[in-house]
Amino acid sequence: MNKKKPSKKTAKASKTAKASKKANISDLDQSHGKEENFQPTTLDQIWGDDGTSKYSTTNEEEYKKELDEMNKTDLESHATSLGLVPAGDRIRLEERLVYEFQRHFNNYRMPADTNSTTNSTTNADVPDHVRKILEEGK
Repeated sequence: MNKKKPSKKTAKASKTAKASKKANISDLDQSHGKEENFQPTTLDQIWGDDGTSKYSTTNEEEYKKELDEMNKTDLESHATSLGLVPAGDRIRLEERLVYEFQRHFNNYRMPADTNSTTNSTTNADVPDHVRKILEEGK
């Protein structure tokens, strides 16, 4: 079969587009906007458990790479060891494993409660007639 070679123009244009895209990405400086202070939610977390006992990594991309390298039998045994029933095809099983991975580590990333200080300041802003109505149920 004869394969059509791309013209010099399109090949050159795609190379310059890739090069300019890489240059722009490296120039970006973004913030995720999430709070960095976290409070432990379990006793194990207070003692220093970071969640790596169940999974070998805390990085989702590394975990996805590990899953890609596994064959279907390895994926099924991994799912079974995590307490999941390996049902369905490979894609659904990988999606479920990644979902469980995210769910597990979201328990370790609970932000600290900062609303307790904001509630006390907002109570002072409530007018007296509204405060009277709210206190009737006490």
